[in-house]
Amino acid sequence: MFETTGTGAVFLLARVVFGGVLAFTGLNHFMDVEGMAGYAEFKGLPAPKLSVLGSGGLLVFGGLSVVTGVVPTVGAGALALFLFVSAVMMHDFWRMEGEEAQNEMTSFLKNLFGVGGALAFLALAGTQWPYALNFGL
Repeated sequence: MFETTGTGAVFLLARVVFGGVLAFTGLNHFMDVEGMAGYAEFKGLPAPKLSVLGSGGLLVFGGLSVVTGVVPTVGAGALALFLFVSAVMMHDFWRMEGEEAQNEMTSFLKNLFGVGGALAFLALAGTQWPYALNFGL
């Protein structure tokens, strides 16, 4: 699958960018727990502080999983599920008006864009990844 010259390096770059950004986003959850918990509470999530900590952990785990190739099926699948649920629950632009609706729609679409990326990595999780630890279930 990765026989063409350079595809392994490009795939590694894709993994680092995609997984790295999501892992960094997860770290931000831990750096601003109170602020993010306030937003989660505003959006009606139960146990907002726990939700922020759990989602931060999931993002760090999933992102690092994709970057390293360690249990990528679990990591990419968890990211796809989280990003979809987050899009629907946290970025409900259809309930907003004006600029707030536009901002939420942008965040909603970014999450769906991420779902697509996570699903692409999930689809390839059963293959040997170049420049990866390739430890799976």
